[in-house]
Amino acid sequence: MKRKFYSFVSILGLSVGISFSLLIVTYIWGELQVNADLKNVENQYLIKSKWKQADFGLEITTLAPLAKTLKVNYPHLVENYYGFEGYTSTISNGDKAFREDIQIGDATLLKMYGFELLYGDSQRALDQPYSMVISSEQAIKYFGKLDCVGKSLTVESNAGSKKSFMISGVLGKVNTNSVMNLLSDTRIPIFMSFESSKFWGIENYFAWNNPYNVGYVELKNGVKPESVVQVMSKLIKANAPENISTNLQAFLVPMKEVYLEANNGIVKKTILTLFFVALFILLMAIVNFINMSIGNAVTRLKEIGVRKMLGSQKKHLMLQFLAESILISLFSLLISLILYEVFQPFFGQMLHKKIPSLLAVSPYFYLFAVLFSVLIGLISGIYPAFILSNLPSIDSLKGKLKSIKENIFLRRVLIVSQFSIALFVCVGASVINKQVSYFFNKDLGYQKEAVVTLSVPRDWSPQGVDKMERIRDEMAKLKEVSQVSLSYDIPAGHGGNNNAFYKMGQDSTQAVYVQTITTDEKYADTYQIPMVSGLYFQRKQESYQAGKIVVNETAAKTLGFKKPEEAVGQQIRIHYYPQPFTIVGVTKDFHIASMHKAISPLVFMNVKDFTYFRYLSFKIQPSNLAQSLSSIEQKWKTLMPGSAFEYTFIDDTLQKLYQSEIQLKKASQIATVLSGIIVLLGILGMVSMSIARRTKELGIRKVLGASSISIVMLFLKEFVVLIAIAIVIAFPLGVLSMNNWLSAYAYRIDLSWQMFAIVAFGFSIIISLFVFLQTFKTALENPVKSLKTE
Repeated sequence: MKRKFYSFVSILGLSVGISFSLLIVTYIWGELQVNADLKNVENQYLIKSKWKQADFGLEITTLAPLAKTLKVNYPHLVENYYGFEGYTSTISNGDKAFREDIQIGDATLLKMYGFELLYGDSQRALDQPYSMVISSEQAIKYFGKLDCVGKSLTVESNAGSKKSFMISGVLGKVNTNSVMNLLSDTRIPIFMSFESSKFWGIENYFAWNNPYNVGYVELKNGVKPESVVQVMSKLIKANAPENISTNLQAFLVPMKEVYLEANNGIVKKTILTLFFVALFILLMAIVNFINMSIGNAVTRLKEIGVRKMLGSQKKHLMLQFLAESILISLFSLLISLILYEVFQPFFGQMLHKKIPSLLAVSPYFYLFAVLFSVLIGLISGIYPAFILSNLPSIDSLKGKLKSIKENIFLRRVLIVSQFSIALFVCVGASVINKQVSYFFNKDLGYQKEAVVTLSVPRDWSPQGVDKMERIRDEMAKLKEVSQVSLSYDIPAGHGGNNNAFYKMGQDSTQAVYVQTITTDEKYADTYQIPMVSGLYFQRKQESYQAGKIVVNETAAKTLGFKKPEEAVGQQIRIHYYPQPFTIVGVTKDFHIASMHKAISPLVFMNVKDFTYFRYLSFKIQPSNLAQSLSSIEQKWKTLMPGSAFEYTFIDDTLQKLYQSEIQLKKASQIATVLSGIIVLLGILGMVSMSIARRTKELGIRKVLGASSISIVMLFLKEFVVLIAIAIVIAFPLGVLSMNNWLSAYAYRIDLSWQMFAIVAFGFSIIISLFVFLQTFKTALENPVKSLKTE
């Protein structure tokens, strides 16, 4: 209360650091708990694949029979297993129709992972054919109540047929996990068993040449993963076709690590980055407090001297100052809890994760927060307490500053460290911001503006293709729509399947595996993908001809053609297809996936040759998007009654593709603002104390003729030197860390000296202006007033 201003600055700085740290730690704890509540999680693993030829298959899937075969043939190693095939289909109840993710999998799901049912028998819920388990959210969505076991929902198959599936179970509350949410952390799928495989047309699903099954195993207690990896290698070699067995290496990833390691470990990298950002912010707040405590010692010299003369021992003084430090930290904690509650919704929205409010957190959170605050108080106060308690009694009574002045080097080191951290955070935020902007501003090789995608029913038959093409043509007649295309995949998607291609006359063993997607002839026009040579299947007025394919530039090079023009007209063979295909066009390379990876070879097959499709893509008029979408919806309901109308803009799809980077960008921007606030608070306190300590000196300088500007420069030059030292320290560290971060992207920005110069200039100007504003008022004061101060 006696030092209100300095207490306010110290408490505010610490509370900002603590509240930000608590928010980030809560977020990190939530991320680390993904999969932690699965039953027997310590023994559970996801089977992943490593392919010698990168485009042969997917990393997160494995051979369809592998997980079950491990359990059946090696029961002494494997306790349980679960595998599934992912689908998306239209589910309806009367006029309520929605596109839902579906897992068609083994009946072992509920038993293996311990997922509880609110209604239904978890031991037999997936045993019967044409039954399903749904989430409580889906129960409310379709029926308006949770108890709907025994009721039915209508499901549409890939062949366009419909059948009623009985609800055999309703899931209770399920936390995010890598079984239900392997590809999505928001939607819970509907679960069906392989007993219904006939309806989906996947009776021959369990073949050793199918590498697109997601497989999990639970090992027996004490079994090492290495033992199972050896067994998997033998099974693959004995059962899989040669082109797979020689190319595939299966391995196990612990379920506790699956979420963290997804997408090249982007979640783990985000967690580590946010942790260090929070740590830096907290360190800056602690440095502020230490500097304020040491600087404030000048106002307490006589108090310390009197206490010592009256018998206080060194340990008593140390306890007093540590207690004060801890009290200030606890006051800061109280304010930080208020700030936590205020900003918790904003942080949750920014990070796309629910951060619990103070009413929902565990009691251990408060215990951690208090212990954390006490620890900060100890760390912040131990050095000032040591310095103040060691001041000689006589010097203290006389107000001599020798002992404090001897520690001015330490204070400058602390200020330099604070400036260095702030500059490092600013550099990191600038690089992250520029890289994320690069994602959305770079020429992707296609036009994403005003393109809307719509998931469609999957009748994967020639009749189904004809039907969807008729619907496509009807949609294209809308005045708000300039083009419509039917395809299996869209840009910014996960890509299609992979097939082995080789030139005519070439040995089939020399085939290269290339990503393949099926589209119609309007795909290139809809996305405005430039052609380098030839046609995209056919001219506008030409009729369909079988056996035509289109490749991108990278695929043409991969197939051995030196120039795109050389590829046009050449015949290509595909494994397991008797007839050859003719390359009729070469597109310019474009980003169909994220920029984490280089553009891969891509082959476009005609949807009439390969009857697989998932999307209609609409190029609409950007002038009135709401009206355009309304017209499309009305037409859709007329042409496809009972089918769900769920659309997505390509821009929104890209947002999800780079969600982790966008989260990091927002967090780094907040960290930059907070670090700036803490630095300015520190300078406010430091300069104010320095002016208070040197008031009489300033008066004498003014009497002897010093100008106001020279008085300002007296304070300013010290900070300019410290900023220069901080730049020398922070920028090399920034270059090293940001180059390491950028190395995860195949397409990235270059670190330029201009970027660092802007950060340095902006930081220096802000600090200098702040110091100038504080000191200029003092420099203008009457020197007589300054000389009268005690």
